[in-house]
Amino acid sequence: MRVPVVQHRTRRRRALRRRALWTGGEVLLTAGLLLLLLVVHQLWWTNREARQGAAREVRALEREWGASRAGRAAEGAASAPADGGSGASGATGGSGASRGRTAGGGGPVPVPTAVPGSSRPDRAQAYAVLVIPRLGLRVPVAEGVGRQDVLDKGYVGHYPGTQQPGQAGNFALAGHRNTHGEPFRHLDRLRPRDLVEVETRTAVYAYTVDRILPQTSARDDGVIRPVPRSLVKPGYGYRNPGHYVTLTTCTPEFTSRYRLVVWGTLTAMRPR
Repeated sequence: MRVPVVQHRTRRRRALRRRALWTGGEVLLTAGLLLLLLVVHQLWWTNREARQGAAREVRALEREWGASRAGRAAEGAASAPADGGSGASGATGGSGASRGRTAGGGGPVPVPTAVPGSSRPDRAQAYAVLVIPRLGLRVPVAEGVGRQDVLDKGYVGHYPGTQQPGQAGNFALAGHRNTHGEPFRHLDRLRPRDLVEVETRTAVYAYTVDRILPQTSARDDGVIRPVPRSLVKPGYGYRNPGHYVTLTTCTPEFTSRYRLVVWGTLTAMRPR
């Protein structure tokens, strides 16, 4: 009976093959773990970090505005006549009643030509708070739509060149739909007659959703023009000047190929 002879060369080839398979398996396992960590970082950690930072910024704005109102109230009390001045008091009361009617109106409201607090903020400066009750959203609004200095912080960004809150024209905003706080994750849940509020240092502006564009090109800049109207789908948008808000985000989820657009019209304004 012949016994097969295994040469040293054959053994080495087999050992090299086993080592290559083992090394390849380790590389694949390591790559898989790194990919998993990357997914966890993008889908969980960036959201957690951005949401906490955005919430801190909202609280900081509220404290700043509260201090500003307290300062104005103290100045007003110091400058008021000692005897109360019935004539001045009557004039103030009339003005307050007028503002109350404006805030309570059901239709579009007449907004002053010079909107209080409408000066242009610095780039990446948070200066307002966007509130959408249906989405349980309360998030800072910052100037600009840069990823690193605005959107990746979990903020909503204001398109430079569009109008400010309450001004005639289009107050246009952008926000992430996925990762980095994803403030507009559920923007597709908004429906006509939903409320969108913008709080500033001096006033709260209430917009009512009345038009929704489910999908358009990422380059469709007609949706953020002063009279917003899609250039890709002209059936969506407005034909007449007004006081509008525009909310834009990526669609479908986890892509940036198209844009989802929600529009609203100013229906109320009340001083803070």
